[in-house]
Amino acid sequence: MGFCCGLIIVASKKQVPLRGISVDVQVKGFVADVTATLKYKNVEEKAVEAVFVFPMDEDSAVYRFEATIEGKTIVAELQEKEKAHKTYDEAIKQGQQAFLLEEDQSSADIFTCTVGNLPPGEEAEVTLSYVRELPLEADGAVRFVLPAVLNPRYTPKGEEQSVTAIRPFVPIGGIPYTLHLSAHFQSAYGISEIKSNCNLTPVEYTDGDKTAAKVSLAEGYKFERDVELLAYYKEVNKPSVTVEAALADAKAGSSMADPAVMLNFYPSFPEIQEQSNRGEFIFLMDRSGSMECPMYSEPDAPKRIESAKETLVLLLKSLPLGCYFNIFGFGSHFESFFPESMEYTQQTMDDAVKKVNEMEADLGGTEILQPLKKIYKTAGRPEHPRQLFVFTDGEVGNTKQVIAEVQRNSSNHRCFAFGIGEGASTSLIKGISRAANGTCEFISGKDRMQPKVLKALKCSLQPTVDDISLEWALPTALEAVLLSKTPSAIFKGQKSIVYVQLKGKVGDGAEGEVCLKYKFKNETINNVLKFPLKLESVKRPTIHRLAAKALISELEYGTDADSEEVKKRILEASLQSGVVSSLTAYVAVNKDSKKPVEGPPMRVDIPAPGLFQNSARFFAAPGLRLGGGMRPMAMACSAPMPRMMKMKKKKMCNSGEPVVYSSDIQDRSIEEQARKAVAPPLYRLISLQNADGSWNLSSELASVLGTSEKEIMAKNPAPSIDASVWATVLAVIWLHTSCPDQKEEWELLEGKALAWVKTKAGASIGEFIKAGKDVLKCSVDPKVFCL
Repeated sequence: MGFCCGLIIVASKKQVPLRGISVDVQVKGFVADVTATLKYKNVEEKAVEAVFVFPMDEDSAVYRFEATIEGKTIVAELQEKEKAHKTYDEAIKQGQQAFLLEEDQSSADIFTCTVGNLPPGEEAEVTLSYVRELPLEADGAVRFVLPAVLNPRYTPKGEEQSVTAIRPFVPIGGIPYTLHLSAHFQSAYGISEIKSNCNLTPVEYTDGDKTAAKVSLAEGYKFERDVELLAYYKEVNKPSVTVEAALADAKAGSSMADPAVMLNFYPSFPEIQEQSNRGEFIFLMDRSGSMECPMYSEPDAPKRIESAKETLVLLLKSLPLGCYFNIFGFGSHFESFFPESMEYTQQTMDDAVKKVNEMEADLGGTEILQPLKKIYKTAGRPEHPRQLFVFTDGEVGNTKQVIAEVQRNSSNHRCFAFGIGEGASTSLIKGISRAANGTCEFISGKDRMQPKVLKALKCSLQPTVDDISLEWALPTALEAVLLSKTPSAIFKGQKSIVYVQLKGKVGDGAEGEVCLKYKFKNETINNVLKFPLKLESVKRPTIHRLAAKALISELEYGTDADSEEVKKRILEASLQSGVVSSLTAYVAVNKDSKKPVEGPPMRVDIPAPGLFQNSARFFAAPGLRLGGGMRPMAMACSAPMPRMMKMKKKKMCNSGEPVVYSSDIQDRSIEEQARKAVAPPLYRLISLQNADGSWNLSSELASVLGTSEKEIMAKNPAPSIDASVWATVLAVIWLHTSCPDQKEEWELLEGKALAWVKTKAGASIGEFIKAGKDVLKCSVDPKVFCL
């Protein structure tokens, strides 16, 4: 099956080339203001209706939409969605050019732009603007992503077909249009570096103190992959308050007629923290066919499932003794490693690691709702708070139902979610983590999954923060009204953002104070921010728009989102601020067209890059359904054909379990041996660690350490003590000297190891350290062992 490029007419495969996309990004601190313009031309002999379905981060507040045609710019009006559709349809019937921009009904991270009655030979430009908060990465980078990839989303049987099922895709390398992108960054604390997954022009600092910089994409960039920009500020952990003046022309009583405040907390914690050894850890792993695809488009790129498996082994090794755990895999159906959560012991850990190494992306579609219901129906363990870790590429069509299910059970667990690969649904990943007071991370391109996931595990092991509240000290004429709720969970190293509306009169020279107050291990902690109430008019009311988006999102994902009262509030917030919601849409009509278009127009669908479309080999995962029982036109990845297509079809035994042929076992054994042979030394060392944190003295360990088992045994300074103590000390020294840059990945492993060594080594610990430095021919600070 071949693919055309540009604007593809579905019926005839003729082209209406998309000429290019131009994007301007203005980043100030942790907020981006983005304007994107699409330029295209109708080369057909009759009028067309061009439909463009594209991804958008779900936190984006879309606040402006306009079109330029026949030399005239038409600014769209935000209307209630049903009214906007009616306005658009009536204009098309009358031969007028019309433009529609709306959020998809199924998911807040999918938008559709429709350009109706584009005359033959006519050029048009469509421009939209949005603002969004930017996340902070584990390495301190502020991350901006311009998404390009929107993969087909699996729709479970009985659900409404996803709009992604009918959108045409082109393979990576087949996009004919280019992207021009320029980005300007500002940070009061200075900018040290800007990096990207794409080729950039050299960073140009626009002032002497390096607080402002700009970069651009290299000329001729094809917009076929997500564009990622990482800005490293010289200081990112500073709390801040931004006060934005009311809009002078805002309607009295509206949200835009009062000042808006953005509170950016970076909560403090005591330096010495102990981690809980209690908890029920449930890992829910996506094993659908799409997880067989590579993490990025290069020949040696690891598969998504392989990266996830390595990370899962690291998680298993990092769990504390005394906790409980279980692992679920899901696709068109789901299965668990154990009938119920098991106590974490050497035996259960070994069993789980073995099963993880045997896992494949062979379970078909992406039906995540059923395993979630199963998990929630299973009673938890007393005194062991439930922590749910979800790993998925996020290609789910019933996003809102999944988030609602997590929300209903949010009182009895926390959810930490990870989006794997480009095209992962930001609505799903952010939605389920927010609903259950957890955190989320996205892993794409050459990102390492391990540090991001270990960061979340540390959060889950952190003692619970209780009694969170905000206390204000404002002039008597002022009142603070929350637009986003007070944080319900606080984690070390995580920002907490709150939006507030100030009602009342602000006097000259006035000051305000706000305190984020909470209890941590029975200690009350106060994070106080003082700020001047100096109001200056702004051209772009960024804080107001972000605050409106925060309010709209909370209302849309609340438990009573379907009530008429809440719908009324959503509409009110959306229409007053100009920020698109699930109930509103932007519509524009060119009423001054020189000549009415004779219709009806011919529909065209703008294709976009799909990571599954970069090979001539296509596969459909068992049971895969992209709405209406329809199978995808193409579901190919650049990786070799999945093993589920290579292996003989498995028969089912009476129990419903597949019969595994001996050839399958042999193939897996060969693959496992090959995997171990090329595994990085750190991963090999981790795989050898015991559940209690110790390492056994073995030839495999000696190989990782770069020596021989015989030499290690000969230089043991205390042969009368368990040899595992000597082996564990060597392993810890090796971690510090060989992998210091990956400390965030092995910190928890080391913590278990040190705790175990202290109970076994006694007064001999100093001798072990001295001998260990001699064996490994390195130096290490004795403070590592708390000496």
